[in-house]
Amino acid sequence: MINNSYLLGLYGATNPYSSGGPALPKPKTQPTAPWASSATTTKPSDIVRAALAGRRLINESAVSVDLAGASADYRKLFALYQGLNSLSALADRANTKGLTGLEADQLSRRFSEGLAELSTYMSTAAFSDVRLVQGVSQTTVKTGAAIEKDPTTYVTQPIHDGALSDPVKAFQGDVQFSIGVKSGSSTKTIAIDLSEMGDTPRTMENVVDYINTQLSDAGVQTRMARELIPAQPKIIKAGDKSITLPAGPDQWALKVRGGTGETVSFQAVDTSDAVYVTQGVGTNKNAQLLKFQVDGGAAPAAQPGVNGSFWVDGRVGQTNLPAGVDAIRASAVGPDGSLWVVADLTSGGTNQPIKGARDVALMKFDPAGNLLQTSLLGAASTANGYSIAVADDGRVAVAGSVIGALEPGKSGDSPKTADSFVTVFDSTGKEMWTQRRGAKAADEATQVSFGTDGVVYVAGRSQSAMPGTTAIGGWDSYLQTFKEQKTSVIGPVTGVSLSTLQFGSTGDDSVQAMTTSGSNIYTAGVESGRIVVRQFTLDAAGVPTLAATRDLGRANGQISGISVENGKVVLAGQTDNPALDIGTVTNAHAGGTDVFVATLSLDLQASGDDRLTYFGSDGNDTAADVVVKDGKIWITGAHRDAGAGKTDPTRAYLARLDLETGAVEYNQTWRGDNDQATPSTISIVSGGASVLDRLGLPQGEVMQSESKLLTVATSARAGDQFTIAPAGGGRAVTVTIDDKDTLDTLAKKITNASNRQLKVTVITDSKVNPPVQRLQIVAADNKDGAVISAGAAGKDALAALGLTPGFVGKTGDKSAKTYGLNLSNTLNLNDPASIKAAIDSLASAMTIVRSAYRSLGPQTSTSNTITGKGSSTAYQQAQQASYQAALNRLLA
Repeated sequence: MINNSYLLGLYGATNPYSSGGPALPKPKTQPTAPWASSATTTKPSDIVRAALAGRRLINESAVSVDLAGASADYRKLFALYQGLNSLSALADRANTKGLTGLEADQLSRRFSEGLAELSTYMSTAAFSDVRLVQGVSQTTVKTGAAIEKDPTTYVTQPIHDGALSDPVKAFQGDVQFSIGVKSGSSTKTIAIDLSEMGDTPRTMENVVDYINTQLSDAGVQTRMARELIPAQPKIIKAGDKSITLPAGPDQWALKVRGGTGETVSFQAVDTSDAVYVTQGVGTNKNAQLLKFQVDGGAAPAAQPGVNGSFWVDGRVGQTNLPAGVDAIRASAVGPDGSLWVVADLTSGGTNQPIKGARDVALMKFDPAGNLLQTSLLGAASTANGYSIAVADDGRVAVAGSVIGALEPGKSGDSPKTADSFVTVFDSTGKEMWTQRRGAKAADEATQVSFGTDGVVYVAGRSQSAMPGTTAIGGWDSYLQTFKEQKTSVIGPVTGVSLSTLQFGSTGDDSVQAMTTSGSNIYTAGVESGRIVVRQFTLDAAGVPTLAATRDLGRANGQISGISVENGKVVLAGQTDNPALDIGTVTNAHAGGTDVFVATLSLDLQASGDDRLTYFGSDGNDTAADVVVKDGKIWITGAHRDAGAGKTDPTRAYLARLDLETGAVEYNQTWRGDNDQATPSTISIVSGGASVLDRLGLPQGEVMQSESKLLTVATSARAGDQFTIAPAGGGRAVTVTIDDKDTLDTLAKKITNASNRQLKVTVITDSKVNPPVQRLQIVAADNKDGAVISAGAAGKDALAALGLTPGFVGKTGDKSAKTYGLNLSNTLNLNDPASIKAAIDSLASAMTIVRSAYRSLGPQTSTSNTITGKGSSTAYQQAQQASYQAALNRLLA
């Protein structure tokens, strides 16, 4: 006989006809979860073994649901949990000490595959009574990536501090320049000479008024103004304590307001050569760009700037590079006088996130040291840039190494092994083509150079045979030749491999410098501990053949650069060998590690004209980079006293030596924060320094527009993807980035892919300076919204756009509660920090799954059928209706 009290008790009701009786067991309302104490568990070692054997991590058929009629959502939740548990077991195993390299690689590869499997499952699994997304749940999202609006003003660095009524030091002396204003096809040149002000004090106000009078008389709309930069209190660290220092005086900068339809440029009257040096300062090696006005020329003498620290005679500019710059690798000057810098980033800027753990940035600076634009390589995992070359037509080549995917979906033979890459950009920073060519083992491109007729040469090193070659042993050197060709009559340009040479010794070798001169290529490096220079001759197609080799002796150091000047091969580097095999020594070795400069014959044969110059002191002197110009060699590096440790003071230097005599003609040294200053690169611009430097103004055009293409302004690459599915269920639609996409075209793609469930607009963010534009995504009016999911591993666009996968819509929707796992597609097991991040993220995601499980069960806020209040899931409502019908029949 059925007990009425039992049926009523299911929903908290009592039977008025019952006088009591023994309590019955509480009925089962949810199937047993795989994390329950009563569930059968599998050893972590068995989970790892099954995963490495290739078994699917998420398999709905392999989970048990022990409650008849339970919602299908339970099976999906349990399968998802098992997948997360498998990924967690792989991460825990990778966190074990003493793993072999082979096992670590297997774990990393399987984890990446499993994460991709999970992403695919999350984008296709259709839940009924709960909404579960890989990312987060939000009502409004904005892209982290943003693009600067077309500038209408240009603000200099501060040039004056103090009262407006005070004369400005930067305006004193002979200050002459011209302003070019172009409108349509007409250009007006307005001469500015502050001596025309007579006895009028050269204050900010008076000088701006004088310049604007000249502009007005010329009939142009462009005007100058002053810009206040309010003083801010400074916070410094003293041990564990933070000390707030009072604000200093207000500072003032010049502002250029361009007229409608006018292009503004500045030209100097008198110039001198400029030398740019990049460096890392302080214990954290914060990156800086320094500009020096060197002796010679007619430019007025350099002056200390307002905010410059550790000023040294001749320095006319100091710029802090963006946060996230981990290493500055190379620099070169463009035909327009701008400076290109290659750096490695561990994080992108506020408006330009990177996709992986480390990416390569190509940064363009104007002659005043202002960052104009940054082009990111767009590596999905890790990349390093090592070399740069600039062609006469402004094209820029960058070479380095990449781990994981670079071109969408292509990750090389191993996701943890480095491959060489070379990328060529046009003069605007837009990528033209990329080639990734790697050996089975690790390899990296360390040098790049332009040849003639669209030929690009790449040199580097490899631990195994490069394609089409034979390995020699250890790390081998290689030299590759690429030819730029169009894929079709109207197709894009690509780089086609013409040849690969592999050379060196049976030990460890590397190419550390390369130069192209006419029909010859010269390389220099260290082979089995010895300095070796090689000459390659080029045939009509530009393909190299080894012609000569010269061993210069034991290295105990490195090569910094090689060039051809005045019929001689010029080689520079650092060594502690006082007796390199180079011939006549003009300056002797001073002890410790010294810089060396050698001149050799073009055919590399020993000659009486060979010269060897050592430069340094009895401490350790490094040669970070060198440039040869007009029979002189410019060197930058660092000096550390004899016996000093890594944390002892390191001083930077910039020196110029005569190639023939070895005489030191110019030498400046300086310090940095915490007595640490370590230069990285050097570049020279003829006539690049002038009185405009002290005014914070560049030579050339100002207010240059940044590219609006997503493949240029963000780390997204053509072919990167993400998917959008309606919140109420339905087929997911893939959104693919192409090389012509802008914020506007992407907004239309997202709207269409969501079947107009989402409203996407381009908004202006004026909270940052300069103002930028980004996308804002919300649910369309009277629509449920949509779920945005990441693209496949190696081709995910969301990270580049600064978007998190997840649900965008009404998060308070009671019809289906939304849970976000906040699980990034960039999780990996490549290093200890990444492993820990993966473990923590997976643990959090598994907790979210448990919360979703609880939401499917009877809720404490859900009332019984007697009161008629509250709500429950569809499954619970069906069960409740059945029990109510049975109860009604019994009570009838």
